Formats: sequence, C-alpha cells, structure tokens
Amino acid sequence: MKFLTFTLNNSSKDRFGFVFEDKIIDINKCAEWMKDNKNNSSFNRIPSTLTDSLIDWDVNLSLLIEMNELIKDSDIEKFSFSDSEIIFLPPVPNPPSFRDFYAFEQHVMAARKLRGLEMNPDWYKIPIFYFSNPNCCYGHKQEIPYPKQTDELDFELEFAIIVGNGGINIDSSDAEQYIAGYTILNDWSARDLQREEMPMSLGPAKGKDFASSFGPYMVTKDELSDAWDDQGNLNLRMTCHVNDKLISDGNTNDLYHSFGDMIERASLNTNLLPGDYIGSGTVGTGCILELRPENTDGWIEKGDKVTLTVERLGSLENKII
Repeated sequence: MKFLTFTLNNSSKDRFGFVFEDKIIDINKCAEWMKDNKNNSSFNRIPSTLTDSLIDWDVNLSLLIEMNELIKDSDIEKFSFSDSEIIFLPPVPNPPSFRDFYAFEQHVMAARKLRGLEMNPDWYKIPIFYFSNPNCCYGHKQEIPYPKQTDELDFELEFAIIVGNGGINIDSSDAEQYIAGYTILNDWSARDLQREEMPMSLGPAKGKDFASSFGPYMVTKDELSDAWDDQGNLNLRMTCHVNDKLISDGNTNDLYHSFGDMIERASLNTNLLPGDYIGSGTVGTGCILELRPENTDGWIEKGDKVTLTVERLGSLENKII
C-alpha cells in the first residue's frame, strides 16, 4: 500500500490517507462511513495519523489492508479526494528524529576525492550517519525557501525507510520487521556552508539543516516484494531532473551498507522510535557536488524545479523560491 499525510486546499488539518486506484482515501472519513453504512466500527481503532499508526504498526497495517479490500465495492467518492484537491505533506511531517547515512560507495569516493582524501577503510566496516533537523521537513510539491548565505545550493538523490514499532539494540537479521515502508528523500545541501564546517571534523550541520524533502508516499514492503535482485538488493532506478533535464541516474542496488546494517547501527544503545526516518545517503551521480556545476548548468537557483524519481516509489518534486 501507499500511505500519505496531506491537507486539503481549504484546510490546515493533517489527514491520513492511502492510494486507491486514482484516488486518495481519507482513512478516518472512510472509517466513519464504514461504521454508519456497513455497521462496521472496527476501523475506528485506526489512529488519525500515520505517525501514531506506526506505534503499533503490525496491528494497524492489518486493519488498513482489510479496509483497502472492503472499499472495492463501495462508493469511494464519499471518503476520497483527487490529487488536485490535496496538499502533500511528508509521510511523517514531524519525525522524532532523522538519521541520514552515507552508504553509497560511489558517492562517498567521489566526495572524498574532491577533498583530496582516499577512502577510509573503516567506512566499509561501519555504516555511518549524521543527525539532520527533524523540524524542517517538506512534502511533494511544497516550495523550498532558498537558504541565506549560500550560493551553492544542491540536491541529493536518496531514498529512506520509515521506522515502525521501534526498538533498541536491533540485530540486522531482525531489522526487516522494523521497516514500515520506503520513501524518496531529497537531502538539500548548501555546499559552501558545508565546506566551512567540515574541516573542523564536526558536521555536516548548518549546510544541511534548512530543508529535507520526503514523499510523496510511504510505500509498504509488500509493494516491492518482486523488486529484489538475486544478490538480495533492492533494484530500483533512481533519477533526478532539474527543470525537466535529466541530471542524475542511479540505482538502489548500488547501496553498500544494507538498511538492516543501518538499523543495527542506529539502534545501538538507543531507542529507534516509530516514525523515525533513516536515509540511505546519496546515490552515485546523485548531486551536483559529485557531477560538478560546470557539467550541470550550475548550482540550483531560485525558480528551479527539482524532481527526484525512484521506480515504484513515485516522484518527489519541489520548487525553490
């Protein structure tokens, strides 16, 4: 299933929904309709937000799958909207935390080479991450304010998991049960600000904490059951278009560290919470820093439209203002 958080054009209230054919089902409205018209109140137990549903995800997902089956013969116009009627928010608008890993070898190698550095052999042993700002998350088609004091705005083509249930000291072999679903991530970066802080061995921070985009959906694992290759890697094409021009072209199967290993590392001695984002890091060719601005018509500018697409996960589009 594909889940999302959205508002309506005439309302600021966050709504929890899923995609059904070409419509967005409002889960709470559907639950009320089922109670009133089908004498079935079981769906009223579903929390009103995706964030709250992730706390007891296995139980709530079972109810949501049942709802998805039962509405096939219903008048869905009573509790659904079209894309044009909604404003997409990040699947989890206010996550407890956002950890972004550094798990694609090609990008790490290219970024270190630009700084005159060889690959650190420990990178192959330990999946590393930084904490980004959970309070500046944007959704599909939301406008991103151009950050102050930078002339080198960059995108980063990534994908992420959203944690369900939560736990501490999770073994990588058990990590699959803590993945509620997958989403697209754009880890926006102010490269000149980042360049100032990185030589001091603490960061990135200020070069990253102004915006991160997620969405448009959280796609559950069953939707991707046939997308794994013979080596056990998720095989999905990843692209970025800037103003409709193809800039980046990579694949999820180039991930060196698995999300299982990332979850094990992230949960060491601390609780992963339902709704946490865990990002993959940038895929090879997935940013201007790696491709170089002279090869991409420069850095991202005000007015540019950046569209990240990951096969089976959708497209995440934002305009810089």
